[in-house]
Amino acid sequence: MITQTQKELLQRVIGRQPFPLLFVTVSGAHLYGFPSRDSDFDLRGVHVLPLKKVVGLDVEQETIEFSGEEDGVEMDVVTHDIRKFIKLMLKKNGYVLEQLFSPLVLLSSPGHGRLKELGAGCITRHHSHHYLGFAETQWGLFEKEEPKRAKTLLYVYRVLLTGIHLMRTGRIEANLATLNDDFGLPYISDLIAQKTGSSERSQVALDLSFHESEYRRLRGLLESEAARTFLPETSSSRQPLNDLLVSLRTNP
Repeated sequence: MITQTQKELLQRVIGRQPFPLLFVTVSGAHLYGFPSRDSDFDLRGVHVLPLKKVVGLDVEQETIEFSGEEDGVEMDVVTHDIRKFIKLMLKKNGYVLEQLFSPLVLLSSPGHGRLKELGAGCITRHHSHHYLGFAETQWGLFEKEEPKRAKTLLYVYRVLLTGIHLMRTGRIEANLATLNDDFGLPYISDLIAQKTGSSERSQVALDLSFHESEYRRLRGLLESEAARTFLPETSSSRQPLNDLLVSLRTNP
């Protein structure tokens, strides 16, 4: 839960960004539904560089980043220029779509709404590769981690359930607790409680063989759902996204 005081602080920070913003949303553990009491805030969004900044040989500030503390609140802020963000949307990049469709909105605009409309047409069956790859990376980190943490394991399950849900429904859902309303995995709520009731680095006692079995099972389920999904092979939004980019660039 983001308090009103925290929200006002975060909005003050993004208000210092140097270029017009289409949107800024909250990502990370707050979006995924398992922030610890000391979790930082991951803010992600899109800015629009002025035309004179993008017509030369070198384009700078396509990505603007800020990490630090503001009034005692740790945060990580990343915004991409609209062109770069659209190019990421047109790849099998589930991460940027999660940012776009995040319900934790700090700043929005008509351009944000249009981007969400077109973002639905960017979702293809090949987004399964993003979630399979991400899950494999997270599982590898969990295997190597000592001591084991609930956080790392939750990221594995979050990624797998988001991918399975996407293949089944065509909709982005990144909140693990919400996803588990449909999946009904009894251990998820316990892991979330361990994570949210402690610090980021707290270790936990885990049945490693059980969770490895669940990882393999859910990975197989994601592969099978991807094989039979109704989602298309390619995006239908490339041309309208190009038109939106031109409009935003020439009519800021």
